[in-house]
This record gives sequence, C-alpha cells and structure tokens, in this order.
Amino acid sequence: MEALKPATYEDLCAVPDNRVAEIIAGTLYTSPRPAPRHANAASVLGGRLNPRWQLGDGGPGGWWILHEPELHLGEHVVVPDIGGWMRTTLPGLPTAVAWFGTRPDWVCEILSPSTARLDRGVKLDVYAQAGIPWVWLVDPDAKLVEVFRLVDGAWVRHAVAHDQRDAALPPFDAVPLDVSELWLD
Repeated sequence: MEALKPATYEDLCAVPDNRVAEIIAGTLYTSPRPAPRHANAASVLGGRLNPRWQLGDGGPGGWWILHEPELHLGEHVVVPDIGGWMRTTLPGLPTAVAWFGTRPDWVCEILSPSTARLDRGVKLDVYAQAGIPWVWLVDPDAKLVEVFRLVDGAWVRHAVAHDQRDAALPPFDAVPLDVSELWLD
C-alpha cells in the first residue's frame, strides 16, 4: 500500500473556485462557499469592524481587517472568515504574493454545520501554534459569539455575547458592537 503524500499548494490551487480550500498538517480540506446566514454574519461583522478599526471612522483605527485572508502559518494554509492585524504587526499589505505569512492578531470563524468541527478543532490548534492572540467563533444558528484569548499556548474563553447591543468584545472592546445585527432575523 502506497503512503499518502501530503497535500501541496498546487493541490490547493486546483480546487474549484466554488469551494474554500485549506491545508492543515498535510491534509487538504475543502468546504462549500458560505450559506446565507454565514455570509450575512461575516459581511455585517466585517462591515462594522472595518470602518472603526481599519479606517478610524468612529473608532481608533490602526488595524487591517480583511475578508477571507489566505494565511500561510508554517506548514498550514488556512482561510479564516475574517482576519485582523494591528498595523504594528503588519505595517503594510503584501504586494508580491496573494497570501499572508505574518500571523494575524485576531481571526474570526463563522460556524456552519459543514465547517464547525474543523473550525473548533484543528484550525483552533493551528491558530494557537501560530500564536494568534484572539479568536472569535460566531455561530449564526445559535446566535452566539465566543471570544477566545490565547494564554500560555491554550485557549481560554474570555467573553460570550448573544444579542447584546453594546457588547465589548476584545480585542475590539474600545467600541461596543451590536451583536444582534449579525443574525438574519
């Protein structure tokens, strides 16, 4: 029996455009494009964070907030739904490549039935190994935002929000967020 070869970046690039592809520990994972609830939550969240935290409109600025950035973290290639870098971590966006080799300061995964197991499992492990300080897991079906902070290499649930209209969620707690806007009701 022939041993399976680890997935390559070429394998990832060969995945059809209607799927999201990631390589974790040599395994190629593909997921369908987001369903409407998922896409809405990601769009609204990014739309609220970007003006305040990237552009400094109604907030402090000083961040890059990007939709579906391709992250190259060691041997892993992952695509969170939203990623954020403080400009002290990433002064400028890469121009020579279409991916990021610098670990973000925050990532957000919007959970769906097809991705929740991967997002809560091996992707959280990858994010911890890379030293990403903050992860948000947003569950549109449960109407729940969980905020995790990396402490001594392990995830600690730091905050939870449901429908709060003024949720102070780190690392963006300087400007409260209306979490109820993320749901399709």
